[in-house]
Amino acid sequence: MDIDNIIQQVKNYEATLLNEKQIQNYAVLLPLLEKNGETHLLFEVRSMQMRSQPGDVCFPGGKVEKTDKDEKHGALRETSEELGIPIKQISDVYPLDVMALSLDRIIYPFIGKLPPHIELQPNKHEVAEIFTIPVNFLLENKPKKYKVTLKAIPEEDFPYHLIVGGKDYDWSHRTIYQYFYTYGEYVIWGLTAKIILNFLHILKQT
Repeated sequence: MDIDNIIQQVKNYEATLLNEKQIQNYAVLLPLLEKNGETHLLFEVRSMQMRSQPGDVCFPGGKVEKTDKDEKHGALRETSEELGIPIKQISDVYPLDVMALSLDRIIYPFIGKLPPHIELQPNKHEVAEIFTIPVNFLLENKPKKYKVTLKAIPEEDFPYHLIVGGKDYDWSHRTIYQYFYTYGEYVIWGLTAKIILNFLHILKQT
């Protein structure tokens, strides 16, 4: 192929995120509300009927659907469906840092304000329980931190003969950290804990 032709084709190409069509976007809302003179964050305990992470503590949220006009709308729609409230009752919605959870998932977190005496009607199929934690408690109590090493395990018919080192190839191991917050009987960890950390980091910077 002619070099100038290659340059022209790349020049006219509109670059996007690689494998964009295989990436699923998710959006969550960190609901803020006033309770007993303090600002609280609202959490859900996932129903034991859920296929994914039953019983875990999380924020309202889920997949951004094609019918959502953007990630913010996805977070509001999911919150409305899970907590049984109209979207119009959620105000002051602003984005936090976007999180690339893996090669095929991106998380868009938002904060939002709920009225102090709002009546919630959680969807029992998705939400087993709701509770709140004072933001000051989270600011004053650091989470426990644990290291997790992710190891590459090739499938049985992996073509070792095609790579230098063969079966002795030195695969790089990735290290991640998991954080755990404890509040009474509740344990918050995983993605939810990382979103909290980012939220608190933003508060401490301002």
